[in-house]
Amino acid sequence: MSFLKSLFKSKEEPINSYEDFWKWFSKNQQTFYTVIKDKGNVNKEFFEKLSPKLDQLKDGIWFLAGMFNDTTAELILTPDGVIKNIVFVEEFVAAAPEIKNWKITALKQPSDLGKFGIEMDGYTFNESKMQFYATEHSSMPDEIDITITHEDYTEDNKAIMTNGVYLALDHSLGELNSVTKIDNVSIIAPQNATSELVPFKKLKDFLIWREKEFVEKYKGLRHNTENDKYSGLEATLNNGLPLIAVVNTDLLAWDSKASHPWIAVMEIKYNGENNNGMPDSKTYELLNQIEEKVTAELKDSDGYLNVGRQTAESVREVYYACTDFRQPAKIFHKITKEYTPQIEINTDIYKDKYWQSFNRFIAH
Repeated sequence: MSFLKSLFKSKEEPINSYEDFWKWFSKNQQTFYTVIKDKGNVNKEFFEKLSPKLDQLKDGIWFLAGMFNDTTAELILTPDGVIKNIVFVEEFVAAAPEIKNWKITALKQPSDLGKFGIEMDGYTFNESKMQFYATEHSSMPDEIDITITHEDYTEDNKAIMTNGVYLALDHSLGELNSVTKIDNVSIIAPQNATSELVPFKKLKDFLIWREKEFVEKYKGLRHNTENDKYSGLEATLNNGLPLIAVVNTDLLAWDSKASHPWIAVMEIKYNGENNNGMPDSKTYELLNQIEEKVTAELKDSDGYLNVGRQTAESVREVYYACTDFRQPAKIFHKITKEYTPQIEINTDIYKDKYWQSFNRFIAH
């Protein structure tokens, strides 16, 4: 034990890259492996050592660990369902070297829910307890709207049921498919179903079929924004402060929005306290500079469309509709690092096939 104490108390180099992390992990892998295999104090001797190193590398990377088989420990790195962090977990794991007695895995992988059900708060989540059906929307034909029933569902245990079903989806489909292939999930009791119920085990095949249809329908579809029309919108918020937006009206009227289903939002905060929430001239130039840099990297010909921006209450939000989520996540991260701590930037990426989050910019 004194050896372990001296090992971890020794001065260690900071973690600035994937390579730095894996060098550190490889140096300590035997100690970590022994703790997991022998079911020692995993929290103290492994988790508490690993977490600070991951935090140095990038926030938003989580992990699970256990024995994969009798001789191999597995470390699963996960963004815990956060879309914008998926690409970094994938790159992180791709950079891992071969490490004796270890399996390093990106994202939670599919498992057989028929064999390995989930127990949570006294409830079981497995294929015998759950069924599903898909709801079709004539105005949004590509929307994947899934309703899942659980035979023990009640309004009183709604929170538990929701957590359990989402965990079951992660296990059954794998984390990547669970967070990217389904647009909307509802959870109800079987007696409240409005369509014929389908065995839960068939959900994976249903999603594969719908994804294939979707890809074939929109493969390679792009929109050239060079000659698009833009409109300026002005409004007054409930607190009396102004809101100014500039949006691509041709894009908002486009009939193939679902081809670019990922919405990437960059939120830039500034001090507009003395200017009715609007940027002063120097800040305005900085905001435009940041937006221009992002747009130069996210080109419409590559599948990234600058839909517009909104400025109000000391915040500018810039919106992109994208064919994928990985490249915007990387560009956003790079730009954020470049301009921090000069200005505060927050980002988000979510799926919205029909750009419903932009309906507020459309005159009805």
